[in-house]
Amino acid sequence: MDDGARRAAVAALRDLARSRDYRDRADAGCALASFAELPEAAEALRELVLDAGDTFVTRTTAEALLRRMDTLGLAVVGSALAVADPGHGDWIHTAVVDVFGVFSRDRDAAMRDCAALTEDPDEHVRQGADQLLAILADIDPVLREARNE
Repeated sequence: MDDGARRAAVAALRDLARSRDYRDRADAGCALASFAELPEAAEALRELVLDAGDTFVTRTTAEALLRRMDTLGLAVVGSALAVADPGHGDWIHTAVVDVFGVFSRDRDAAMRDCAALTEDPDEHVRQGADQLLAILADIDPVLREARNE
């Protein structure tokens, strides 16, 4: 897809993110997670992770970002977590457990990415990465890699 089409999609999703209906905002968050590398999408995603109207939006947007399985998604979620109130923090925590509680390799990779993010120039990303590391360290994944012994 060309850059213009991607930016047009993000613009439409940002409009949806401003809807009064929490379901529209949640859908926008899930879809915008695919475009998180674009600055205009990242800004909207941070707002959706901390949605003032409904924590369902928080959880679904955070989960979509975490399912990217990359430092960009972790950075956006971490940045939001650093400033989240306890209610939003709980739902972000739930999303982290849901995404990284199955495969140990995914949890371990996220821990490595978060460790790298603790050196990020943005203070909120650093603080959030520390908080994410603590959450990830407490997760005992259901499935572990087989070891050849």
